Amino acid sequence: MDTTKKIAIVGGGIAGASVALYLAKTGLSITLFDKEKSLVSGPPMCHLHAGGNLYREIDDNQCKMLLQQSIELLRFYPYAIDFRPTVIATPTTDESEPSDLFPRLKMLQAEYRHLIELDPNNEVLGKSEEYFKCFSKEEMLLLKEKESVQHPQTLDEWMIPVAKNIELEKIKYPLIMVQEYGLNVFRISASVTLGLEKQENVGLKTETEVLDIKKYETSFKITYKHDDEVVTEDFDYLINAAGFRSGEIDDMLGIKRDRLVEFKAAYVTKCNKYDTLWPEVIFHGKRGTPQGMAQFTPYPDGYFQLHGMTKDITLFDNGLVRSNALSAQPKLDDMFIKKIDQGWCFTVTQSRTQAAIEHLAQYIPAFKDAKVASKPLYGAQQIPGDDADLRASEVSFEGERYARCEIVKASSILTMADAIVKKLIGLGFVDREFYGQRDFTTAQTLKKEDVDRYAELTCKEREYPSSLAYVSNSY
Repeated sequence: MDTTKKIAIVGGGIAGASVALYLAKTGLSITLFDKEKSLVSGPPMCHLHAGGNLYREIDDNQCKMLLQQSIELLRFYPYAIDFRPTVIATPTTDESEPSDLFPRLKMLQAEYRHLIELDPNNEVLGKSEEYFKCFSKEEMLLLKEKESVQHPQTLDEWMIPVAKNIELEKIKYPLIMVQEYGLNVFRISASVTLGLEKQENVGLKTETEVLDIKKYETSFKITYKHDDEVVTEDFDYLINAAGFRSGEIDDMLGIKRDRLVEFKAAYVTKCNKYDTLWPEVIFHGKRGTPQGMAQFTPYPDGYFQLHGMTKDITLFDNGLVRSNALSAQPKLDDMFIKKIDQGWCFTVTQSRTQAAIEHLAQYIPAFKDAKVASKPLYGAQQIPGDDADLRASEVSFEGERYARCEIVKASSILTMADAIVKKLIGLGFVDREFYGQRDFTTAQTLKKEDVDRYAELTCKEREYPSSLAYVSNSY
């Protein structure tokens, strides 16, 4: 192992920051570059896809992969997880049936049982026999008459606020409750930053712009601007984790790559009518239509994050773009780049958030009185290749010394890091013992109160309500 080797990671989103934390254990010299003031500030994430039940269009192999990867992500960032289940509801307007999901759910339940048999520490989504539960209309009517429970312990208790508040006549039965938990972006940022600050061999260069990269036979020369100073430095290995701007790095190196980029947004609302813990609730629907999927994500203190997979809410006309023969970087319209770099105007925030409220209120009538709580959570997401439905992807390589982190879902980060370590072993940079290592000790050294403090500070810096720094049901 040669610990004098220098690794450059361009991009401090969840992919770049997490692989830096993973590789720190190897003893290599790591420098992490990011334009923003704090780490993990990319597109919104709110859901731990422990099985992919939100995505009816993906295949079983992607679902299995998402389950395993989500379990690993939970163990890597336990303080960033909101331990509350998700309800899958199929509206009467939808052409599918709830029973269409049964084969997948049973397959995932068996896979979860298998993962627990391989390692008992994988039992982080509850008992395998309780991975999911179905609720008939009769059961929902009985739950509707029960009092809400302040600290739900069973799936039935978690379902009570849903039974009491949704339009039961607009839903097909059964409803499905599944152990897919919440994922808090501010707490991911806090956890990974605090973890990296403990690593003496990791240099964090935030508020730093990479200006140019030149490739040589066994090295890269990176020119960057930090604190108004332009610096050029040599590195032995380059990891492109620049998110939706990954194509810009490819262009600097003269490399062609097919990819998609999609701009998305989720909306932050406040509704004081609900003083109980909610599960997340998904109302399935066809993407891009007026009845696109609606996602209702609870936070503490009456805050709710909303997705609506319609062109008036989360999706945007011209929001999905492709690379071309001239550039590996898909070109988003200037209006999207302006939103990413400068923020949103109030009128667009107001109109799209109100559209999201109305979209959810058709299923949760009392929610019509919710209010806009802040600017949206937003950003652009890269998707490698040309399949916009892809949900499980990790990494690609060009030559021996250049890796691209191309995660579509946050849960893929450790599988991605494994592939990079395998390349580093081949180069003689690290020993074989580091391949496939699942070292969760960094998470265990963090203190919840430190994560709370840092996450709240990050919320304030990004101009979001401080309540979004917390989870409703913690580790």
